[in-house]
Amino acid sequence: MSPDRPPVGALFRRFRERLAAEGPQRLDGPTPHPPRDAEPVRRRGRRGRRGGGEQVNVPPAEFTSYYGRPVLKAPVWKWDIAAYLFTGGLAAGSSLLAAGGQLTGRPALRRAGRVTSLAAVTASAYFLVNDLGRPSRFHHMLRVAKLTSPMSVGTWILTVFGPAAGVAAIAEAAPWLPERGPLGLGRRLLPPAGHAAGLVAAVTAPALATYTGVLLADTAVPSWHEAYPELPVIFAGSALASGAGVGLLAAPTAQAGPARRFAVAGAALELWGSHRVEHRLGLLSEPYTTGAAGRLLRAGRALTVAGLAGALVGRRSRALSALSGGALLAAALCTRFGIFHGGVASAKDPRYTVVPQRERANRRRSEQD
Repeated sequence: MSPDRPPVGALFRRFRERLAAEGPQRLDGPTPHPPRDAEPVRRRGRRGRRGGGEQVNVPPAEFTSYYGRPVLKAPVWKWDIAAYLFTGGLAAGSSLLAAGGQLTGRPALRRAGRVTSLAAVTASAYFLVNDLGRPSRFHHMLRVAKLTSPMSVGTWILTVFGPAAGVAAIAEAAPWLPERGPLGLGRRLLPPAGHAAGLVAAVTAPALATYTGVLLADTAVPSWHEAYPELPVIFAGSALASGAGVGLLAAPTAQAGPARRFAVAGAALELWGSHRVEHRLGLLSEPYTTGAAGRLLRAGRALTVAGLAGALVGRRSRALSALSGGALLAAALCTRFGIFHGGVASAKDPRYTVVPQRERANRRRSEQD
């Protein structure tokens, strides 16, 4: 040890004396101050002999994260995925409507359902591929079949449903073909092939209508994940209501009986599910009642009620039936977009991720105690 350097014990004694003289302040910089946008801390002392200590009002907690980034990464999906949800449900509901017309001898209802189903599933495939970026990505998803993956199951559902809906719709063109020659053979073979394909599409339609609800609930988005029992029900009701809207718009009132029954069943499921997600989820119901999602779901509810009332009242009015069908289609569109926007909003706000996690942790702790 150098003779001009004090011993280590003396250095520690000087450090303690300096720390005691300066008080509990930081030696590496100035004392930190609260952020400018935080409310000032108000201290109110208690007067009287009993008073000892201070009461401090702490500003409300702000749910932020490092570098201002959200706790949960919001979905990168755009409006085309919301449109995909709607067109997929429309295709499923229309194919069920076509099967009902086929089995009950209502050709106008069958024709409208088959044509709409093909148009809707084509649009649905376009929106999905547009979101994926390259058509080859859809093809690559067919390399595996994973029952635990809603995306994989949905890809195979679309693969089965699409060609069946296409054959059923093409069969509607059989009466336009000539009776003789090679096209005459197609005129005779297309109707039975269309009947079989229409039934295949109808069998896979419930899975097509509901798998998107399972897909959303399988994500980490708080308001989607917590609504896992209701989303498939809402999407099934929306699909039935949209199919009913097609029948009420395109078929004569004498053939629109199955469409009216679809309207009753679809409206009941859709209204029940929407009410549940807006009231059962606690804090996570808030994204469905505020902002764009709240406006869309309220509009969907009002249009569903109006469409159902018109379908029941306008049994003999072609104009009223058409207006009811348009209202049901608009209601299904608003409901799908409202559910989509509600989930995206819940992922962007850290409060919807942090608060439910704390509540679950507190419940587990109380159960263990």
